[in-house]
Amino acid sequence: MAPRDLAALAALFADETRAAFLLALLDGRAWTAGELARHAGVAPSTASEHLGRLVGGGVLAEERQGRHRYVRLADPGIAHLVEELAARAEPAVKEAPRNLRAASAGRAMARGRTCYDHLAGRLGITITEAMTVRGLLRQDTGFALTDAGLEWFGELGIALAPQGRRPVARGCLDWTERKPHLAGIAGAALCRHAMDAGWCVRIGSERAVKLTPEGEHALRRTLGIEPTTIR
Repeated sequence: MAPRDLAALAALFADETRAAFLLALLDGRAWTAGELARHAGVAPSTASEHLGRLVGGGVLAEERQGRHRYVRLADPGIAHLVEELAARAEPAVKEAPRNLRAASAGRAMARGRTCYDHLAGRLGITITEAMTVRGLLRQDTGFALTDAGLEWFGELGIALAPQGRRPVARGCLDWTERKPHLAGIAGAALCRHAMDAGWCVRIGSERAVKLTPEGEHALRRTLGIEPTTIR
């Protein structure tokens, strides 16, 4: 990669409006330009201009359905890059929540949320650490499932189908906990299973997720996680 190519990629992230779009798209959904404009508090024309740059730079993928234009993060690698940057972006001055609702939403996001297609926040970190302690996951030489870990996924009925060059297991630096949580094929499959099995449910309009009583029981049974460590 030429230096100018790296500089061009970095420039796509170096704008507050585009950064707001990228953080919103970490929920893994496709958003319309209008939805992103309202989220970032900018005019539709401004949003379209920024989205054009992000799509043109390969950061976002565009889909059209009838009159509607949808965008999503181009691939899991972009999601990983956004989360890593968010984790390393220490604010010079920490702003207090605007109101009680904002404070509550912030606490919910810190407890548990999705990071693109895997679990993050205290929930994701606790699961990752429990898997490591039980010998299902190794972190000493990079993230890798052990043979016991592969068997554990199989016992839960979770398939780990290959997805191009995406790694089976990868660490993703959590921006609230400042520790790595499980991403990659395994992280995505576990998150999908947790949602499908009713272990977790989405709350609010953000990426926050809440562990259900069924989820608490399942995590205690399969990983020895006590619910009090996540609440």
